[in-house]
Amino acid sequence: VKRDGTKKARLCVQGCAQVAGVDFDRTFCAAMRGTSLRALASLAASLGMKMRRWDFVAAYLQGDLEPGEVVYCHPTPGYATLGPDGRPRICRVQKPVYGMAQAGRRWQRTLFPWLEEQ
Repeated sequence: VKRDGTKKARLCVQGCAQVAGVDFDRTFCAAMRGTSLRALASLAASLGMKMRRWDFVAAYLQGDLEPGEVVYCHPTPGYATLGPDGRPRICRVQKPVYGMAQAGRRWQRTLFPWLEEQ
């Protein structure tokens, strides 16, 4: 609950319940180590270059699922778990969300083409 009384929630998928080869195939996402960043900063400083930094809000939510990739999850607590016909409800995930094993890779596949254009 925020100071003004509004509530904020984040949908998180239980990635620990995903099975490799069934729910996803690749999860590798390149990440920079702190030592690599310091080496690049040192190199940029010695060559008189400028560095830029970006902070992306809700980065994992900005990616897209691959064509043909379908992900389902159970409704969040508090929502009706049974439909009007009495059958259990299931939700189809349209964008990568926190907790998905492949969310970082999907974000990376969206970000890299944009960085190459810059």
